[in-house]
Amino acid sequence: MTDIATFLLPLAKLAAKHPDVEGAVVWGDAEGWDIQDDATELLDAEEIAFYAEGLLQEGFGMIWQAMAETDSPKEPDHILLMFWQGSALPPPDPTTGWLVMAEGRWDGAVS
Repeated sequence: MTDIATFLLPLAKLAAKHPDVEGAVVWGDAEGWDIQDDATELLDAEEIAFYAEGLLQEGFGMIWQAMAETDSPKEPDHILLMFWQGSALPPPDPTTGWLVMAEGRWDGAVS
C-alpha cells in the first residue's frame, strides 16, 4: 500500500461507513482559505477518497476534517477537503455549533 493510500484509508473507511456524507472542497493559498458557497457541487461519499488521491499524487497538501454538529458528535454531517500548494496552512476554526470529529493532514510530499 502506498503512503497516500495509507493516509486516505481512515477517510475512505469513514465515507464507506456513512454513505450519505458529502465532501466539500476548499482551496487555500497565501491569503487563506477560499470557502465555497452553497452552490458548489459536493462530492458523494464514494468520490471523496478518489478525488483526494489524484490531487495528493500531484503534490498538493491536504487536510480533511469530518464535521459533526455539536448535538450529534459521532455522526458526520459533511467532510471538508482542504487543498493547497506551497506553504502549509492551518485549518480554519469550526464555526459555532460544529466540531471536528476526525481529521488527517498530508503536507504534500509524494513518496
